[in-house]
Amino acid sequence: MATLNRRRFLALSGLSAMGAWLGTASVLAAERDAAGLLPRNLWTSPRFASSPFTVGVASGDPTPDGAVLWTRLAPQPLEFGSGMPPRPLLVHWEVAADPQMRQVVQHGASLAHPELGHAVHVELAGLLPARPYWYRFSVADHHSAVGMTRTLPAADAPVDLLRFAVAGCQHYEEGHFTAWRHIAEEPLDFVFHYGDYIYEGASQPGVRSMNGRPFTNLRNHVGEQTYTLDDYRRRYAQYKTDPDLQAAHAAAPWFVTFDDHEVDNNWAGAQDQDGTPSEVFLLRRAQAFQAYYENMPLRRSALPRNGHMQLYRRARFGRLMDLHVLDTRQYRSRQVPIADRTQVESPARSIVGAGQEQWLFDGLADRAPRWHTIAHQVSLGNYAREKDGVIVSSDDQWSGYLDSRRRLLEHIQRTGQGNVVTACGDAHRHYASDLVQDNRDSGIISSEFLATSITSGADGQGEDEFARNTLRHSPHLRAVTDKRGYVLCEVTDKHWIGDMKILDQVMQPGGTLSRWRRYAVEHGRPGLQEA
Repeated sequence: MATLNRRRFLALSGLSAMGAWLGTASVLAAERDAAGLLPRNLWTSPRFASSPFTVGVASGDPTPDGAVLWTRLAPQPLEFGSGMPPRPLLVHWEVAADPQMRQVVQHGASLAHPELGHAVHVELAGLLPARPYWYRFSVADHHSAVGMTRTLPAADAPVDLLRFAVAGCQHYEEGHFTAWRHIAEEPLDFVFHYGDYIYEGASQPGVRSMNGRPFTNLRNHVGEQTYTLDDYRRRYAQYKTDPDLQAAHAAAPWFVTFDDHEVDNNWAGAQDQDGTPSEVFLLRRAQAFQAYYENMPLRRSALPRNGHMQLYRRARFGRLMDLHVLDTRQYRSRQVPIADRTQVESPARSIVGAGQEQWLFDGLADRAPRWHTIAHQVSLGNYAREKDGVIVSSDDQWSGYLDSRRRLLEHIQRTGQGNVVTACGDAHRHYASDLVQDNRDSGIISSEFLATSITSGADGQGEDEFARNTLRHSPHLRAVTDKRGYVLCEVTDKHWIGDMKILDQVMQPGGTLSRWRRYAVEHGRPGLQEA
């Protein structure tokens, strides 16, 4: 097999872009004749006993003229190798202006490489801005489901309304993905997934404790804890076979970022929580990064290189909003005990790293968009509670990196636009909070909507003692509840609104969705208002 270097990978992937304006057959012939780029071991006549599109389709990272289309071939998704031979093959794709796929506007073919788990990432270009498109894949007489994506508005276009969902923390064992089905039914411009797409651990058989009550898994992970590339691939495949998750992916484009469980619980930079030598942990992290890229609708700019993955990025929604997607895992300093104030407040420690911080500051200073939304993983809110007579907060959130937190809030206040809202998750509860400095009387600088989990934590207990404890010791926290769901966000010229949705149950199918709280932030006037 020929070596798959970056230049060759880009060239082969480029078949799909060329196919958008040339016939697929002529593209393949031109490439073969000009450069001999098609692999010598190409599987030219693939046959499948059943559909290879078992893990669905997705789109992501839209631009004004395109988006990424994704699928992965996996006729036997829970087997190592997914039932695929170790040979590359061509997967055809179509993009249409209608859901019936009658008005095809682009089509092409892209190579599914065994080196990348037979995933396909098609980077579209040349589409019209601010409109929906439908797409599907085909191979060997099998067709995928039809997905819908949406291009961004032109950078200088007026936009009256944006609607998007914030969601994540979807533990497969702890509930039905009912929230994803409801998200699929919402009319959305995009979905932001804040992380914990998978959970890396092995199943715990029998009865265990959750929220102080007996709990038995709804469904179990296949395999032990994930360490190898094959382990991670199979875990993603198991999650992606869920029909509700597939429906949400097919319904709208996604912006994704990882948190900790895509690699290992509470990892930070080059270190895990178990004391594994960094050079050993980085081997595991590299395999987790590759599996993440293979299974997400990400651009080639995110393809892992030398153990690094470029995930922080920005999207502009006309003149209405800029979305700043962060990576608070890869560049962060190691966690320290929250009681060690010298370390917690040390300017030598960061949760985002110097380069990403400057990139974020530069973006937030831009006065072109009406609103700025920081889309990240863990809470910027400094939430405290009493435990064993001591006031504590989390060492794994921005509260464990106070100098980073202070610098960001100071920058937001200094720019003086009153137009920054943050959206995040990880805590398995809904939080709605105003953001203030912890070390001085700053007044309200910004506000945060922290979305609860899709399933992690199972049915939950609502506004429990943990919530009441946290509210007592976090004066700028407006509301918190232990229920599953998501945040539906609406952004207009005057208001940024967070509609916090909850389900009455996830351990049984068909949970009822309701509104828990709804808050608005008025442009130029930081602070949550009931809406």
